[in-house]
Amino acid sequence: MAEITAALVKELRDRTGAGFMDCKKALAETDGDVEAAIAWLKERGAAKAAGKAGRDAREGLVSSYIHAGGKLGVLVEVNSETDFVARNEDFQHLVKDIAMQIAGMAPTYVTIDDIPAEVLEARKAELLADEATLQKPEEIRERIVEGQLAKWYKEVVLYEQPFRDTETTVGELVTEAVARIGENIRVRRFVRFQLGEAL
Repeated sequence: MAEITAALVKELRDRTGAGFMDCKKALAETDGDVEAAIAWLKERGAAKAAGKAGRDAREGLVSSYIHAGGKLGVLVEVNSETDFVARNEDFQHLVKDIAMQIAGMAPTYVTIDDIPAEVLEARKAELLADEATLQKPEEIRERIVEGQLAKWYKEVVLYEQPFRDTETTVGELVTEAVARIGENIRVRRFVRFQLGEAL
């Protein structure tokens, strides 16, 4: 059994933002292996977030981001369960990060479930009718289309997009915040304005 030092706990806290006791427990569970402890905390955070997903989130913030030069702006509503959390610095930082993500990556939908069925069906039909797909054996065309849809989701769905230049998606970022803060959090809606874009 490895000795769990305060320095080790601090390192894990700095890397994950998790609470002291959670970091200590994660290190104990993984015999002091920091990388394994990070994975353990992520797993536990996802389970914790799943347990809170059904809870009502009607409080929160509407926040804005205006890009330098004033030619691009975003309004985003992110909900939490209580107004207490909405005043939390961690929550406010998350909302600002999400607004900047929307400004930079221009998603169309919050989640995959928000894509209208007719839009999704039209996209699938377009991908199936593509010349490159039609040249493949029929039994693998469906898998090819699923792979292409997954790439498309990363372009048009906020929760599926990689956050900045990381491996973490925006959806995972929100899940981690739920685990850290202890309340259900969800991006409800957003609008992105770019000067001169077609009306």
